[in-house]
Amino acid sequence: MNAFASPGTLVTITGAALTVIGSIAYVSDSPNISLAGVFYGVPVLLGGLALKSSELPPADKLEAEPGAQELGSLPAAEALRKLFKDVTRWRYGQKAHLETSLQALRLWDDEAPPELIAVRELARNGGYGLSLQFRTGGVPLERWQDRCERLGRFFAPGLVAEIHPSGADGFELLLLPLPDSPPSEP
Repeated sequence: MNAFASPGTLVTITGAALTVIGSIAYVSDSPNISLAGVFYGVPVLLGGLALKSSELPPADKLEAEPGAQELGSLPAAEALRKLFKDVTRWRYGQKAHLETSLQALRLWDDEAPPELIAVRELARNGGYGLSLQFRTGGVPLERWQDRCERLGRFFAPGLVAEIHPSGADGFELLLLPLPDSPPSEP
């Protein structure tokens, strides 16, 4: 879904259309249409503008590894499946994806929060995993690496986290099933 088709944009366009139709009806002396158009259009327009001002677009979905989606439908992958759905939808009133989780992990900076760029479904170690690509923001990569052991356990039991630097200000966080855990059964 692109930025134009966001819920905030759709509500703003609907409110603007109702307001314009109501205003034209008022000028052309059609009181039944003008009353509804203006009285409903202006609040809907203002609501849409409020949504647009606090909108956080979804992270880019990269192509899933072969077999990852099938493994993601297993009950053992429920926590990561919820995480994937959460970061691939429109959010409102947040500075960044996973804001509360990163605050709990002390991987947050109010001035320059880490930015989730993309997410990819993985099939590794016989289970379902995720690759999360971040820009570090104001949180140095060393702090992420110090908390790497806790990151896997934080998101779901039976996960291990790996961090791979990419570029000057980015890294890839892999949330993978433990290699010694038995394969998940349907």
